Amino acid sequence: MSGTALGIHKPFLGVLHLQPLPGAPGYRGSMTPIIDRALRDARTYLEGGLDGLVVENFGDAPFFTGEVPPETVAALTAVACEIRALGSFPLGVNVLRSDGPAALAVAIASGAQFIRVNVLTGTMVTDQGTIEGCAARLLRRRAACRTRIEVWGDLLVKHARPLVAVDEVELARDMGERGGADALIVTGTRTGIPVDLEQLERLRRARLKIPIVIGSGVRPENLESVWSRADAFIVGSSLKKGGRATGVVEATRVKQLQELRRRLARRRA
Repeated sequence: MSGTALGIHKPFLGVLHLQPLPGAPGYRGSMTPIIDRALRDARTYLEGGLDGLVVENFGDAPFFTGEVPPETVAALTAVACEIRALGSFPLGVNVLRSDGPAALAVAIASGAQFIRVNVLTGTMVTDQGTIEGCAARLLRRRAACRTRIEVWGDLLVKHARPLVAVDEVELARDMGERGGADALIVTGTRTGIPVDLEQLERLRRARLKIPIVIGSGVRPENLESVWSRADAFIVGSSLKKGGRATGVVEATRVKQLQELRRRLARRRA
């Protein structure tokens, strides 16, 4: 399936890896520097030509396996509203480790278009412990709130392993057909690690009924190899100082990626 419901052909979405929020071990006692840093990174992404943004509580490790506390939801909402005020563009929310209902609440309050859910269906063993899918609760909550905010689910999410050997194509089909996912996110094994090209090709050949989004490891060196195999791209670490998720977004890195993106779009048009 080509394209996404965001209405943009092969959108590029920059991740705002937020510094530790209230309640997290690394929180330093003030929201001001967190918001200032998020706004700076957001402007660099958008001014560099990216199509949208994803806000996530990356700095809150260690993460909860289930619901996050109310202070996390409140802080994320405050940041997301500041980002939303920058303009009209696709905005997503990810509440780590996998609190889909909380992400939905933040998205509704801030005017975001989609949420990312790390474990939407199935069960994954992670560094936080075992996490079970939240699709049943999440989709019912979305229906009750009368919103059509999209749900993007990770397939075999990074920093995690399934309990048993699985067929990723069947998992992908189930996530869309039984789990209600609006898009499928494929990642490498860790933050910033490229996706497995063979796995990506198997998913493409399966002709899934939902868009495929690459959620980690996108960089100028490998963009051409994944360009035709994905419908959207979530980028972060490769556009930051030192190639680290915790670094600041660098305009020169964004520009380099965008120039290559434009060349590939013209070549494949």
